[in-house]
This record gives sequence, C-alpha cells and structure tokens, in this order.
Amino acid sequence: MKLFIVESPGKVKKIQGFLGPSWKVVASVGHVRDLPERTIGVEPPDFVPRYEATERGAKVLKDLAYKVKNAEAVYLATDPDREGEAIAWHLADALHLGDARRVTYTEITETAVRAALRQTRDIDRRLVSAQEARRVLDRLVGYLVSPVLSRQNGCALSAGRVQSPAVRLVVERERAIRDFRVTAHFGVDLVFEAMEHVSDGWKAAWLPKEGSWLEETQEYVLDRAVAEQVAGIGTVTVQACTETECRAAPPAPFTTSTLQQAASAALKINPTRCMALAQKLYESGHITYMRTDSPNLSEEAIAAIRSWAAEHDHPVPAGPRAWKSKEGAQEAHEAIRPTHFEVEDAGENEEEQALYRLIRLRALASQLEEAVYAVRVLRLEGEVDGKKAVFEAKGRTLVKPGWKALVARDQTDENEEEPENQIPKLSAGTKIKPQEGKVVPRKTRPPARFTEAALVRELEKRGIGRPSTYAAILQNIIQTHRYLQVDRKRFLVPTEQGEKVVNALGSFGFLDYEFTKRMEEQLDAIAEGREQYQPVVAVTYNALQSDTGAYIEATSPKCPECGKPLVHHFRKASKEQKGYNFWGCSGHNDGCPVTFADKNGAPGERQDNRPKVQLSEFICEVCGKPLIHHQGEKNGRAFDFWGCSGWKDGCKATFADDNGKPGARQDNKPKAAAGGYPGRQGGFRKRL
Repeated sequence: MKLFIVESPGKVKKIQGFLGPSWKVVASVGHVRDLPERTIGVEPPDFVPRYEATERGAKVLKDLAYKVKNAEAVYLATDPDREGEAIAWHLADALHLGDARRVTYTEITETAVRAALRQTRDIDRRLVSAQEARRVLDRLVGYLVSPVLSRQNGCALSAGRVQSPAVRLVVERERAIRDFRVTAHFGVDLVFEAMEHVSDGWKAAWLPKEGSWLEETQEYVLDRAVAEQVAGIGTVTVQACTETECRAAPPAPFTTSTLQQAASAALKINPTRCMALAQKLYESGHITYMRTDSPNLSEEAIAAIRSWAAEHDHPVPAGPRAWKSKEGAQEAHEAIRPTHFEVEDAGENEEEQALYRLIRLRALASQLEEAVYAVRVLRLEGEVDGKKAVFEAKGRTLVKPGWKALVARDQTDENEEEPENQIPKLSAGTKIKPQEGKVVPRKTRPPARFTEAALVRELEKRGIGRPSTYAAILQNIIQTHRYLQVDRKRFLVPTEQGEKVVNALGSFGFLDYEFTKRMEEQLDAIAEGREQYQPVVAVTYNALQSDTGAYIEATSPKCPECGKPLVHHFRKASKEQKGYNFWGCSGHNDGCPVTFADKNGAPGERQDNRPKVQLSEFICEVCGKPLIHHQGEKNGRAFDFWGCSGWKDGCKATFADDNGKPGARQDNKPKAAAGGYPGRQGGFRKRL
C-alpha cells in the first residue's frame, strides 16, 4: 500500500476517493515539530534550531511511524508553499524517510492530483531554509525583546518582527488624526434644471483656484461672504464642452491579500474568518490554493473562461489579459479561482457560498472586455464683481458594460464609486442661468482610520509580511495581545497597550518599515538560493542584541552603588509559582547586591540593606573569577569564609578563611577538569 500524507484532515476523504483502495491517505494536521515552548531553541553562532515534537505532533508521528513501516512508498503532499515544504521536511526527518517523494498541486481535483503524482520531486531545502529563517527570526525577536520590554515597562508587552510594525502603522495614523487641525472652508455648486436628454437636474462646481479668488499661499476659500457672492451669479457662459471615451479594465483575479480586502469590504468578513472559509472551499475542491501573491491565471483557466464567456454572450478581448505582480511576489501559484467555472454556487453555508461567488465572478470578469464610458465635461464662466468665476460639470454614462455586467465595481476598494451625474450637451457660447447657487460648507478631513482590509493593503504595499501571514498578524494584534480594537464602524483603533508598545519599541531597528521590508526580501532570497540561512539570521541577532542593550541603558535608572542599570524583575503569581516585583542591579554577577521595592513601575525603597560586596584580589581555582570574603552573623551564628563571585554562573567553590586569605577548600568538589582553569599552585593566585 502507498502512503499519501496531506496537511489537513479536511482533504483526506476527497483524495482517498480519487486514489482508491491501493492508497492510504492520512493527515499530519499541520506542523508536527516546533522550537521548544520554554526555551529559545536556537543559539549563536550557527543558529541551528533545536526542534521538539509538539504534544499533538508526537501522537501524529507515532501513528505515522507505524503506517510508514507498512507502506511500499511514501508521498508527502503537504501544502504547496514554504510552510508546507517545511512540514514535509520535518515529516521526512522525524520519520527517517530517505526516499519519500514530494507532491504538490494547487487544486483538489482528480486530474490535478494524478498529474502531481506523475511529477514528483525532492523536498526543496531552499524553501525549507526560508521558512526556518522566518521562524527563528520571529523567535529571536520574541525571546530577546519581549522580556526586556516587559521588565522595563512594568507590564507584559510583546514584540513581533512583523506585528510590531503593523501596530505602529495604526498608532501613527491615530496620532495623525489626533494632531489634525480642521480647516473650515466654502465651495459653491450651481444647480441647473433638467434639459434635453437629461431627465434630472445637474450641477457645476466652482473652481476658486482659477481666477483671483485665492492668495498665493491659500488652498481654500475661508470667507463665507466670498462664497455667497459667487453663489449669487446670474448667468454663465459655456466656454467648452468636451466629450471623450473612458475605458475601465477589470480588476485582477484575487490574490490572498485582495481576497481578504474584498471579503472585508463586500461581505464584512475579517481576514481570519475569510481564510478559514477559503480553506474549507479549497479542501472541498471548489477553489484553487488560497495562499498566493500572483494575480495571473493559468492558460487552461483563461481558456475555460473564454469558452464560458462565448457560451453566455459576454465579449472578451482579442488576447488573454495579464497583470504585473507586486514587487517581491513569489508567484509560486496562480491566482485564486474556481476549479470549475460552470459551477455557480458552492460551499456548505451562506458565508462559504458568498465567498465562492465573490471569487468566481472576479475570476470570470478578469478576462472580459473593458467597460466603456462616454465622458462629458462642461466648462462654464461668469463674472462676479469684476472677477472671473469658473465652474466645471463632469458626467459619464456607461455605454458598454463589458466586465461590469458581472461585477459592478472593484470590491477591494472601500470608497464609493464616482456618480454618473449626466449633463447636457451644450455648444460653446451658450448662456445659461442657474436655478440656484448653493454655498457648500466644507471641512478638511484627517486621514481615515485603517479598517482591517485597509491595513492589509498598506502592509502589502510596504512589503511588510507576506500574504499567508496577514490573517495571523491581525489576529495577534487584535485578539491575542489586544494592541488594537475594532470599533463599531469596523475601524482599527489602538489601545493604551498598543500605544505603549510602540513608544517602548521606538529605538529598535526592526520597527522600521524599510528594515522589515528588507528582511522579507532576504527571506525570498534564501528561498531562491541567493542568500544563506546563517548570515541572514546572524545579522538580525546582532542588531537585536545591540538594540536591546542600548534600550536597557537608555531606559533604566542607575544603581546608586555601582552605576550600572537597574533591572525590573516581576512575575505574576499563579497556582504553580510565586510572584515577585522588585528592581535589582544588573551588576549582581559582579557582586553588587542592591535591590529596591517596586513603586508604580519605578524603583522605590531600597531592600538589600547590605554594603556592596567587594571583589577580592584572589581568584577562584575552579573558574578563575574573583573570590568574595563573606563575614557576619546569621541566625545567631557567626560565619567567615571565601566564596566564588561566579556562583550565579554555577561555580559553588568555597574556602575557609586563613588569617584574611582563602584557605582550605570547603565545598568538597573536584578541581576543574583538564583544559579548565589551572587551579591553585603553591597558594592562591592574585588578579593581575
């Protein structure tokens, strides 16, 4: 029996039906191994990740090991992206599959699966390295930066390589709105009665920048009296009536990010839910793979659309339509589309069905003829108190619907489409009287808040993150960490914690948008074999170490004894462990015992009440660090001995006092092994 391992259990039944009884289709249920939960799992200089089976993964691997043992061949058919490639490698590595074959397909149809089995390949280690680098970089930021932020700010704060720049975008937009100063100004609309071939009234807008209505530095008319004067104009003359044709090309088929934007704008579905619904449609064989950054379709799909269009009397252009991909696009798969264009409805519930219709109509429309508008512009002039006043009326009429017969507008655009505003055809020199002149009070508007769809669009535009990560990013910063919240109008607003984390991260390089973009480009370069894993990770690690040290130095109060930064130590109490909240000197390993109680996130009353420990001139025979002379009384008993200052690093050597010098060793431990510190030779060595 042949074993066919997929990623999601939702695919098993359908693919088993394609392959028949001589195959066994099973699922890995996503990743089976990951970096350790409680330790960083990767260390310099090589940064080789240390993987562990997850709790669920251990059970899956045990079950798969039995099935592999009894299989004549193993095919790894995890998802066709970097994450899927990494899962395939982990399965092969953990199960010792030296001869397993990699299988990829972008739609779950019998034709696609059988075609993939005829084109098996080896696991692509470059793709695996790119995914590994992304995972390790995310771990380094989380483990190196988050604890420092939390300690220095007295509350739990989390940093993320991509999530933090995303939060920064929203916080900066909110600050721009907060700092915006509204300018009240005035416009004028002339309203005209219905004329021949125009059933409704129409209007023309005043252009105050034409004429001498504004000072050189003015942008707007600020004086209502001036606008009222213009609104009272009696007659205007047609200076020009121009007619042109405007063509509107259809929007491209959906990529992952544009699907999320359209689902948010048209269906009010957030990106996380959108991807869950798309996953279901993909697993059911209704659509192609939903994680893609390519806007283009395969030749077979375009041929199927043109055939469908001919059958349903929709005009198509002379040749197939293609789109330029965004910078940095991986383009491993075609755009998202139905697997069968003739199927009008698919999905198990209303949300899935609505999303399917959105995907299908968008893909079909992408290969139809352009929509054509007849555009008419009237330019009107008059005179007010000796000054020329210019007005303009614009109107357009749809004369050939083209793709708009299927899709009225681009669903990824949340703004309202321009109204048609039909206007009459008038000859130059014609004088007309407005029915009325209206003063239109206006205000300058601050920049709009981001919606989830708009934030996805901005992240993609700036090259931050990749399509497959956007839903997870939003879930992290909205639901998990609550740095942002969605208001009742579906706008994103930063919380107090969101503002706090952006303030705290201001000096870190990874918060810079260009840095994050360059990092994504380097990950792409690893996937293409132009960069290597270790140098890319090492550069980021060194930058994080430098930024973290500088942040601690800049934000920490200083120890009154030794001048080194104080560190805030805190942990919430739980059933498993006691809590604590105090400040300690970062020089404690060098013998400085100073501690302070916490007072509202700052050092309060000093707690140690002990003099600063003095490092002696004598050095430890075990590890080579300075010894400390301990003298005093505890619980009514006097003590006088010498101990190693490296006790925090694991050296437990102690010595009796011999007339103010270290004497016989007391801890009864063996001396350093060969290759370690040479130890005592005829008395204790002094520090040079």
